Amino acid sequence: MTTDDPERPGFLLPLLLLAGFRTLIDDLHAELAQQGHPDLRPIHGFALQAVGPNGTTASQLGQQLGVSKQAAGKTVDRLVALGYLERADDSRDARRKLIRLTPHGVDGLRRSAIILNELRQRWADNLGAERVAALENDLRAVTPNNWLRLDGPGWFAG
Repeated sequence: MTTDDPERPGFLLPLLLLAGFRTLIDDLHAELAQQGHPDLRPIHGFALQAVGPNGTTASQLGQQLGVSKQAAGKTVDRLVALGYLERADDSRDARRKLIRLTPHGVDGLRRSAIILNELRQRWADNLGAERVAALENDLRAVTPNNWLRLDGPGWFAG
């Protein structure tokens, strides 16, 4: 087959990759809702990952997500209201406020990791473990080494 194959036009690959991503994320959030996290949205997962175990500032969060400080602040406000994040004084700089995960936020991330492992296994059960592993290997071969980037929200919006 050539790249000119009408059955496999170039635009189809990114759409199928996006559809696979969307399927995994939709299934993740459906299960998270069943496990006590009905308000978590995909953007929240990016933000919680970016905050990480040591906390961050709104400016740093915006940079990591590829969005403005104001947009990051709105996401933080929402996650604080939902109990996933908290604001705290920075012991190293009294002028800064740190954003930290709450126990509820840590639980959401922990459950997300478990559910994503289960979803990967579901794909392996459906497609075969070797095919899923090959797909992951092939995607690693064609993506940059810094594939774990959290700036998807800003990239999509920009």
